[in-house]
Amino acid sequence: MKQFLLIPTALCLLLTTTLVIGQNTRFSDPKTVVSDHFWGDLYANGGNSFFCNTAFTSKGFVLTDGYVYPLADVRSALDCGTSRECEQDNRYRQIASDMHNMIPVRSRTEMGRRNARYEDLGASVSEDECGIRQSAQFFEPPVRVKGDVARTVAYMVDTYDLPWLGSSAVFKGWNRLDPPDDGEITRHRRIAEIQGNDNPFVTDPNRMERL
Repeated sequence: MKQFLLIPTALCLLLTTTLVIGQNTRFSDPKTVVSDHFWGDLYANGGNSFFCNTAFTSKGFVLTDGYVYPLADVRSALDCGTSRECEQDNRYRQIASDMHNMIPVRSRTEMGRRNARYEDLGASVSEDECGIRQSAQFFEPPVRVKGDVARTVAYMVDTYDLPWLGSSAVFKGWNRLDPPDDGEITRHRRIAEIQGNDNPFVTDPNRMERL
């Protein structure tokens, strides 16, 4: 009888392990992750802002820690309440601590896109100095990071069961248009070292077609 009981228990453990593979299970304190690991480790020697590709040597007052999948949308999807209330939610803290979703971004850009949905706006909407197109509640990133955005959103959708922030077909198109380059791969490897898990859509971009 004990042997029969062990089988479902083992299967349960296997399924539980499978569910957490690919998730950030190392960090659950967003503020500490941002200060100590995002700025303190990943960008300790500076880098380039995500959307505008502007070089920086330190954070400064014009840069902030942004999120490809905005935290306001995470809170809405989890229905965990206000920012303060969601900070008491273990699942929210884990998601908000995931460095695969964090980017260095100009404060002005981050403020302007927080409630926007990703979309192809086309040439009818003019680009700003960074190559960004914005119209009403829609945001189109520069071509050079469209794939980066797509693979990050896909990771958040697949890993944390969050809704798409726009049409999945748009993200799949961006993934094909802009495959991972050396900069994205290097950043991804560094995050994986710090956080302990991969974004499988960076290591295998074709995976998006099956999502």
